[in-house]
Amino acid sequence: MEYAVVSVAAAPLRKKPNHRREMVSQLLFGEAVEILKERGRFWLKVRGLHDSYEGWLTKNLVMPVEEHLARVACPFVSTDILAPAVVNDNPVHIPFASSLPGFENGSGKFGDVQYRFSGNYIDRFQQQPDLELLTKFTSPWMNVPYMWGGRTALGVDCSGFVQVIYKMMGIDLPRDAWQQAQEGKSIKKIKESETGDLVFFDDKDEIVHVGILLDKEHILHASGKVRIDNIDKKGIINVDTGKRSHRLELIRRVW
Repeated sequence: MEYAVVSVAAAPLRKKPNHRREMVSQLLFGEAVEILKERGRFWLKVRGLHDSYEGWLTKNLVMPVEEHLARVACPFVSTDILAPAVVNDNPVHIPFASSLPGFENGSGKFGDVQYRFSGNYIDRFQQQPDLELLTKFTSPWMNVPYMWGGRTALGVDCSGFVQVIYKMMGIDLPRDAWQQAQEGKSIKKIKESETGDLVFFDDKDEIVHVGILLDKEHILHASGKVRIDNIDKKGIINVDTGKRSHRLELIRRVW
């Protein structure tokens, strides 16, 4: 069994070992994976250690490391939408929520990778989730375009957005909306909800969308772009059109 850490800004994770196949997610700089199998000279099937999500990427996007290093919980994460770093003497701009393994005094190391980081960062395990912190982390994401499989501010999908924001607050969630819907505590009614609760929406009894409640009447979500819309007990009402866009299925509290 082998392990590795992402050594590029954002590594596309594909459904099949082919560049033309669907991108199901992205792995951010510093995130660790378990290598499940190899295909040909270039492709690796991996499982993310933070969310157990599986997919294919190419070998040049990761650096092999020993298991104990891969499994160490990394507290430090980048807080800039894009932040400057130097990785093995090459300039890289790493995205928001990138992990900073082995980081101390402006530099870090994993495997044969040495990097310097001059952006802003936090210890994600020292954060106290509340509306102020949620607003701080999400405000720079407003109007970021929707992109299937995306987890960066250059393009993000609904569950990727939720996963990255909660990562910043020390909470590791699964990757897809239907998986996230199984986390935390069930909240029966929208009037019983609180800031930070996750709200899920269905289509033909299948969970297809997720967003973050700001309060009992407003939801932050990635739909076309990252946006704030109105919500009631039936679902989301698009503030631009006044029309209902998503049907409420369930509410979960994860912090």
